[in-house]
This record gives sequence, structure tokens and C-alpha cells, in this order.
Amino acid sequence: MLGHRTLNMEDYLQIVKRRGWMIAVPAVLLALTGFALTFFVSPQYVSQTLILVEQQKVPDEIVKPVVVEDITSRLSSMKEQILSRSRLQPIIERFNIYGTKGMSMDERIDSTRKDIDIKPIHSEMARTGGLPGFFISFKSSDPHTAQQVCGEIASLFLSANLKDRAQSVEGTTDFLKSQLADAKRNLDEQDAKLATFQSKYMGRLPGEEAPNLNMLTSLNTQLDASTQSLGRMEQDKSYIESMIASQQASTPSISSTGGSTAPGAQQTELQTLLNEESDLTRRYTDDYPDVIAVRRKIKNLRAQMAEAPAAASTPSATPSSTPSRNDSQGVQQLRAQLRSLEQGIQLKRHEQATVAGQVRMYQDRISQSPAVQEEYKTLTRDYQTAQAFYDDLLRKMNQSKMATDLERRQQGEQFSVMDQPNLPDSPTFPKRGVFIGAGLMAGLALGFALVAWLEYRDTAMRSERDVWAFTKLPTLGVISLSVNDLPVSPESSGGRWRLGRKKTTEIPAAKPLANTNG
Repeated sequence: MLGHRTLNMEDYLQIVKRRGWMIAVPAVLLALTGFALTFFVSPQYVSQTLILVEQQKVPDEIVKPVVVEDITSRLSSMKEQILSRSRLQPIIERFNIYGTKGMSMDERIDSTRKDIDIKPIHSEMARTGGLPGFFISFKSSDPHTAQQVCGEIASLFLSANLKDRAQSVEGTTDFLKSQLADAKRNLDEQDAKLATFQSKYMGRLPGEEAPNLNMLTSLNTQLDASTQSLGRMEQDKSYIESMIASQQASTPSISSTGGSTAPGAQQTELQTLLNEESDLTRRYTDDYPDVIAVRRKIKNLRAQMAEAPAAASTPSATPSSTPSRNDSQGVQQLRAQLRSLEQGIQLKRHEQATVAGQVRMYQDRISQSPAVQEEYKTLTRDYQTAQAFYDDLLRKMNQSKMATDLERRQQGEQFSVMDQPNLPDSPTFPKRGVFIGAGLMAGLALGFALVAWLEYRDTAMRSERDVWAFTKLPTLGVISLSVNDLPVSPESSGGRWRLGRKKTTEIPAAKPLANTNG
């Protein structure tokens, strides 16, 4: 009746009463079978150890760590290294793992890899995403082998961590050494270029414009003073020459000529005007009024001197400073003063030329300063870049050396075994409770499936609901079963029934006859 009408709780209880043994027997048999299998399956023991990741003992503000890779990534890399053939094969051969099962070395290595389990521990309290530690476990059929192999794998992780960090810091230090040497060589080249440039353009470098201007102003003042002094010395020279001429004209040894002092005075006045013109042209342009006036006076004076007779102009010639036998004592003294003035004038002119050369030099420096400054700026920029790069590498090199020393002292980040590998007391596989429970569940599932299938195939009517489900007719009466076993009655009125053991038989009502009278 299972597949012919909707069942209620009473129907399910009736089914359990009739066929409960079909559910109980498979459940008990399969549970006993699961219990028996635990004696035939090879036991597996698991040994486990805890490794903590200890942070650097020196604060990061003092010594910055060189190895900044995430611990999770480094753990994955170390796991691949440790599970390699070169690391596992010596352990397999030493402890004879899977040596009695007739497996090849590749198969033994693959099986050993499956028996190794590495489970990271993620920190939930720190909320930093860090890795405070990880578990290492190994599964084997022998508890002592599981413990020893787990300890070997933990030792491999500890040594691999120390080796990787040492290689990382040493590699970083060696790389920084080579880079620092290249940076120092580049810095020396830039320094040499800068020194050569500074020596070549000394006095024209940036920052020397103000001293050059001050020096140019001082030299111009010195040149003006030298020019004025030279002018006075030349005036004194003209005066002494006129005095010598006057003394020579008044001596008896020379024929007296009237008006002989006039040419000498004109010559002195001409020399004075020339000195004044030289002084004015150094400070003013040619169209300056004073320059024009002086030049006009010189022109007029020269015209007057040209009109004088040639005989009268002869005594007025500039006297020589060379002494003569006919000179008087006064003339000789004047000639000595004249020689001294001439020497002073030569020195002053030399000094004037020197100062003028210095003025031109400083003027050239000031005029060339923009171009020199541009080239100097380029050299300085390259030098500063090289210097900054060298300083940065030197700082990193010092930090790398401190980090290397920290790793050598094992005060950096390292792995430490918190719990030594344990010796398992009981196998983790097989679990008798699990096997018995699995057998019981499988038996119950099988029993329920069998009962459901039998009930679906069963079409016997056992209640009024069954009669209604088959015939859609009401039940007229119920006959109680008074015998143990009765044969099945034939079908009647389009329906059928079967007398069961100690059951009641329900007789369906007949269909009403049609009214022939309408």
C-alpha cells in the first residue's frame, strides 16, 4: 500500500510492527561487520608537534629586518623544499617507511608525502594576519616511527628557516657591497669632474658674483686713484721741466733771448690740458661738455704755439733729465727730481695697467657667470644625485650588517619547538566506534530501503482507507477474523480482498442500481 495512498503516522507504526525485523537484522549484521573489520585494517598512529614563530628580539626601529617576506609564503616554500625527494629519501631509508609492502621508492615517497600534514595556526587575537605557529604531524603504522619521523621533519623546518634567513641576509649584504662599490666609484668620478670644473672656472662659480662685483668696484676706485695720481705726477713733471727750462734760460752760458719763458709756459699749460683731457675721457664720454671745452683749449693753445717762430720754440723744448756740465746746482737738483718723477710715472703706469687688467678680468668673470652657472648646476645635480644614492646604499649596508649579525646570534625571527613530538597511545585509524556506527547506519538504510520496496509492491487492503483508495466505495461491514489461516477469497463487485491472520475483513458496499423508470 506504500505506493498507492498517502500514509500517516498510524500507517508507519503498522509497517514497523509488521516488518521491524527487516530493519533490525541488517543494522545488527552490518554493525558487527564494521566491528570485525577493525581487527583486519592496519592501525595508523599520528604524532604531532607544535612549532612557534618567535619574532625578532631587537625592536624593528633599531634594526630593521632584511627578510620581510610573509611567513606564510616562506612556510610554503620551505614545505616544498622539505617534501622534495632529496630530503625525504634519506628519512625513508633510515626508518624503512613502507619497506615491507613491496613498493618502489617513488611510491614510498608519494605515500610519505601524503602522511605528512602541516597545518598553520592563524592568530585571531592579534588580528594582524600573522602566523604565530604551525602544527607538523606524521602518520605511520608504528607509533615510535611516527614520533621519530615527526621530529626529523620538525628539525628540517628549523634548519631550513635558519639557512634561508642566513642566505637571504648574506646575499643582501653581498649585493649591497657591490652596489656600494659602484656608487662610490661613480661618486669619485663626479667629485673629480666637479673639482676640475671648480679649478678651471675659479672666481666664476655661483655664489662668487657678489665678491666679484665688490672687487670690481674696489679696482675701479683704485684705478681712478692711480689715474689721478699719475695726472698729478705728470703735472709735477711738466712743472719741473718748465723750471729747468727757466733756469737754463737765465744762465750766462746761454745766450739770452727775450720772451724765452713764454714757450715753456705754453708747453706746461699744454701738458696740463692733456692730463686733464685724459682724466676726463676715462670717466666721461666724448660729448661731455667738460671734455669738449678741454679739447677746444688744447686746439687753441697748439695753434698759438704753431704761430710762434721756430727759433723761439727751440728753447721751449722739453728739457732732458740727463745732466750737463754747464748745469747749475739748482738745475741738477731739478733734473734729479725729474728722474725720480719719471720713474714714479713708469711705476704708476705699470700699476695702472695691472689694475686695468684686473678690472677686465673681473668684468669677464661677471659676464661669463650665467653660462658657468648653468654648467655648474648640471655637474652639481649629478654629484648630489650620486652622493644621495651612495648615502642611501651606505645606510642600507649598515642595516644589513646589523641584521646579519643579528641572524648569526639567532636573535632574529626564528622557529622554536613548543611541544616535542608525542608518542601516540592509541591509533587514530581505525576507530571502532566509527566503524560500528557506519555499519549500523548502513544497515538501517538498507533495512528501510527493503521495507519501503516491499510495502510499495504490497497491494493488500488492511483498513477502510485501503478499501476507499482502491474502490472509492464505502465499507458496509467489518467481519472479524476467527481462524488463524484462511484462503484468499475470489474477487467480487470490481474489488478484491484477502483475509489475514487475526484481522477483520471489510466488505465494500455494492454500487446502486440504475433507476430504469427515470
